[in-house]
Amino acid sequence: MLFFFLYAFLFPNFISVVVWAQTTTPYVPVDNILISCGSSTNVPVDGRVFEADNNARTLASGGVSASISQPSPNLQYPSLMQQARFFTTNSSYTFTVTPGRHWIRLYFYPFAFANWAANASLFSVTANQFVLLNEFRPSSLTSPDSPSLFREYAVNVSAGSLVLGFDPVLNSYAFINALEVVSMPDDLFSDDAALVGQPGAITSLGLPDTAIQTMFHINVGGAIVSPRNDSTGMWRSWQPDDFFLFRAALGTTGSVPVTDIVYPTTLPDYIAPSSVYATARDMGATETINQNFNLTWIFPVELGYTYFVRLHFCEIFASAINQRVFNIYINNQTAETALDIIALTGHPDWALYQDYAVAMNEGGSDLWLQIGPTLTATSQERNAILNGVEILKLNNSGGSLSGVHPSVIVTNPDGSPAGVSSSLRRASNSAVVIGAAVGSVIAFVLLVVCVCYCCSHKSKAFAKHATPAWLSMSQGGSDITTTQSKISSSHKSGTGSYMSTVGTNPGRYFTFAELQEATNNFDESWILGVGGFGKVYKGEIDDGTKVAVKRGNPRSEQGLTEFQTEIEMLSKLRHRHLVSLIGYCDEHCEMILIYDYMANGPLRGHLYGTDLPSLSWKQRLEICIGAARGLHYLHTGAAQGIIHRDVKTTNILLDENFVAKVADFGLSKTGPTLEQSHVSTAVKGSFGYLDPEYFRRQQLTEKSDVYSFGVVLMEVLCARPPISPNLPREQVNIAEWAMQKQKQGLLETIMDPQLLGLCNPESLQKFGDTAEKCLQEQGIDRPSMGDVLWNLEYALHLQENSGQPNLMDVSSEVSSLVPHALPGHPVDDASNVTGVNEAHSSGSDNDLEDISASAVFSQLVNPQGR
Repeated sequence: MLFFFLYAFLFPNFISVVVWAQTTTPYVPVDNILISCGSSTNVPVDGRVFEADNNARTLASGGVSASISQPSPNLQYPSLMQQARFFTTNSSYTFTVTPGRHWIRLYFYPFAFANWAANASLFSVTANQFVLLNEFRPSSLTSPDSPSLFREYAVNVSAGSLVLGFDPVLNSYAFINALEVVSMPDDLFSDDAALVGQPGAITSLGLPDTAIQTMFHINVGGAIVSPRNDSTGMWRSWQPDDFFLFRAALGTTGSVPVTDIVYPTTLPDYIAPSSVYATARDMGATETINQNFNLTWIFPVELGYTYFVRLHFCEIFASAINQRVFNIYINNQTAETALDIIALTGHPDWALYQDYAVAMNEGGSDLWLQIGPTLTATSQERNAILNGVEILKLNNSGGSLSGVHPSVIVTNPDGSPAGVSSSLRRASNSAVVIGAAVGSVIAFVLLVVCVCYCCSHKSKAFAKHATPAWLSMSQGGSDITTTQSKISSSHKSGTGSYMSTVGTNPGRYFTFAELQEATNNFDESWILGVGGFGKVYKGEIDDGTKVAVKRGNPRSEQGLTEFQTEIEMLSKLRHRHLVSLIGYCDEHCEMILIYDYMANGPLRGHLYGTDLPSLSWKQRLEICIGAARGLHYLHTGAAQGIIHRDVKTTNILLDENFVAKVADFGLSKTGPTLEQSHVSTAVKGSFGYLDPEYFRRQQLTEKSDVYSFGVVLMEVLCARPPISPNLPREQVNIAEWAMQKQKQGLLETIMDPQLLGLCNPESLQKFGDTAEKCLQEQGIDRPSMGDVLWNLEYALHLQENSGQPNLMDVSSEVSSLVPHALPGHPVDDASNVTGVNEAHSSGSDNDLEDISASAVFSQLVNPQGR
């Protein structure tokens, strides 16, 4: 004992370790109710036992037992999932539990039973006063590879009784295969969190009266941590972060033995498993590169909710204060500045977590998490590190966790990224979630008051105080036009519209009444598509011209900036291969754009995801050539050139003759001057098409469009989305996968099967070589759009002279409409497109997952990745 005290006096750090270090002790829940629904016997799974639900404690009110003799071989727990309880009327499980917060875990495996089809199930699930799932159809979210679904929630039970309700839609049924109701520590989640965007501000989340849905448990830089390997005893599943990384910059990963991890006494060791803290991802050793990018993760979420974001840190690489100091950004807002893990913990290998709250009420339906170095003299390294991420959704004001799209999937029970729903695939380039959950009554009333005031008082005073992102152009200080100029400097056209004298020629100014008439009062049955800006309607104006009418939504992620940019760009651009702007309307606080009506919609719909006939190789070449001509004109047709910044297959529209036209200029930027090499600007674009060099350096050039067009070329050849998360890792990104095959000389092995035997080998080789050059990592190594155009023309020449057949070939008509051009010389200019509005066509937009829409108007309908 004397030796111990002497040693402690001489070596105080030893005492620190003795006092602070803990052995991870699994949490033992007070309530641990595990139910195998519809089963007559108990079912053991991973060392736990799920009870049969036919005893007095667990029997549901109503329902029948159902089972299947041969469940899918891809099930994680076949013995647990091969039976279920089916409900045809409102039914429930009632549990007597200890007051406090509980995990609620639900397992679904849709299968046919008796007269019930697997896809006929549509129902809602409630937990006391909270809605967990609303009009939930499990069969639409599963696949043969991932046949089951898993949901995890946390609900505070104050009265000691938990009622899980199952409410099938009329003529449908509800079902559940297994469920868990398990106590959780009261201090697992703190009620206070840092408010993103307001450094230093702390907000109360109201967790005692709030239900939570687990969206993601992420083991950054590490492998899957399955429930049975969760050392905390919480039986949580932690999945790797690879699936959510923005792949332009992956950083490096590393680990230490889990025995090295220390939990301070102030940090419960059930916060996260030691295996999560023992692995990490940092930015790598190249500090000059690190200064120009952030490590980025993208998580698909639903709009209309507040999210609780917990980040786990453990400095397993650095060893001293000021060695690594970095910033944290969530949704392009600063969440933390100058974070020094060792300065907060006092030691390396000590666990730490930080909590943040972020409201997702507008913008895209992706939650972006980024970390990057603090560029100050105090930091010895230009680096950042992260060990784990948790993202939890808090119920909205209506007590619901299930909005318009209740299908976001977390993981399989084993922690793997499973049965990825369309909304989860949006992590790569997902569909925009339209319509946030209903807001509070007060907010609604305020919104109505503001709209009424705006419409009745078009005054400078209101324009000064209104939300700058959504104002009438005539009120928002725009130099495009003013209401007075429209009245005093224009003449009427038709039944009350005005021909604007704005800028070069923004087209016809339409009154709102005219557009109501053109769209049958914005008839919902005339909708071509719904997207981030708003709804797009098919219409017919007074001269019989068919048009596409894009009506902005005031709650949209886009607003005045995109509206003005679109008009400004298209006002000075006229080309056969650019979609023409016919006119616009900014009356009554509306923002409406009127375009050509493209009969054959976006290119993507003709490649995959629809029942449209396949395009021949010659058609595909001619379409790519047309799009290249449009982009080449953008880059060279103006004094400084224009960079599109969102080139993709949904922004290449086809008229009734399959002539390609580039669309959506809401993100376009004027190119650099002769004295500049690039334009410095925030990163915008679409996931899967984004130039990695632009992403890293925020330096935009025409070569950024070239990279995106290279992705389009591979997409055209392979007839698959640019990002396919459900494929093996090496195949997820089409640019990486196709480049690998191209370098191996095996590109034909991954091309569209519809093209096999129909492509001239030399033409295919030339096409592949062109795409490969476009996809070079460095912009300086990529060709200009003029060179790309020349090479595609040559590939077409090789195909035409090969004698290869072309199925569904209408190329003779198309070819006459697509004159060939010499490289470096745009084919068309404003002087020879007086008939540009002849190609009135319909369109339809497709997200990577929602690619079956019958009518979508490209990016004009549903912008992605903004």
